[in-house]
Amino acid sequence: MHELLIQNIKDLVSLNEAETSLITDAFNPVELKKKQFLLKQGEYSNHMRFIAEGCLKVFDVDDAGNEHILQFGIKGWWVNDLYAYLTEQPATYYIQAITNSVVLQIHRTELNKLFDQIHMIDRFFRVKTQNGYVALQERTMHTMSKTAEQRYHEFITRYRNIEQQIPQYMIASYLGITPEHLSVIRKKMSI
Repeated sequence: MHELLIQNIKDLVSLNEAETSLITDAFNPVELKKKQFLLKQGEYSNHMRFIAEGCLKVFDVDDAGNEHILQFGIKGWWVNDLYAYLTEQPATYYIQAITNSVVLQIHRTELNKLFDQIHMIDRFFRVKTQNGYVALQERTMHTMSKTAEQRYHEFITRYRNIEQQIPQYMIASYLGITPEHLSVIRKKMSI
């Protein structure tokens, strides 16, 4: 399972065999059952996390008990409450497995050691953080400027493999619409 992690890193930076071994040793697997939490609101997020298997969601629950999904994560993606990790404040989001999943994670202390040992890892996480910020801004702008139909079409075009793994009510939450509205959109698109 570490092979996918190493390939993900090598897609952005070069590593030699010794560096690969250090990284493999530093990331520990966490197995999650469907609906099990990886992180709960109020806990401290002290790990960077890579999804080796499965599908997870990052979400918040409002005062009325409604779930608002910020992000999905599938095999080969990184997932975290990045704000909580970077500021060392309690998490504002939950991270929960949608399917049985395996996450490879590294504690911030170990990651800081890797930064000292492997300078390209620092670059890797800088690029990942920048890309995540850009994706979040893009998602925010699309939510504000596109119709629900346009957002759903874009979602299924961009994340075809996610759509097959996630219940429709979760996709509706991610899009900021009701499940009933999503059903109407899907019906229109199938005609």
